Order: sequence, then C-alpha cells, then structure tokens
Amino acid sequence: MASVSTYLNFPQHTEEAFHFYKSVFGTEFTPPGIRRFGDMPPMKGVPPTPDALKNLVMHV
Repeated sequence: MASVSTYLNFPQHTEEAFHFYKSVFGTEFTPPGIRRFGDMPPMKGVPPTPDALKNLVMHV
C-alpha cells in the first residue's frame, strides 16, 4: 500500500500548532513524540546546536 509522509513547517510555532492538531483530531503523538534540535547527539565534524535553537521542534 502506498503511503505519504508530510512535513509541515511552522517557524517558531511548531509545538503550538501540533498540540492544536492533536486536540482537533483527538489523537496522540506517535512515539517518540516531540523531538527537539537539542535532542540530537553531537556529531563529529558538525558544529554544536546553538543554545537558542536547542528547544525548537525538529520532528513530531
């Protein structure tokens, strides 16, 4: 069966938007839930995530 993966972007308001959708559709987030940029492990050769971005939503 075919599937679709959708990516929505809500700069600076992603968490608020997804909690709204969750309430409208009466659903829960699929595990692992909300993933933030600060959840990413350090990677060799990649600069660390700036503190100002660590709490922003990367995936839901």
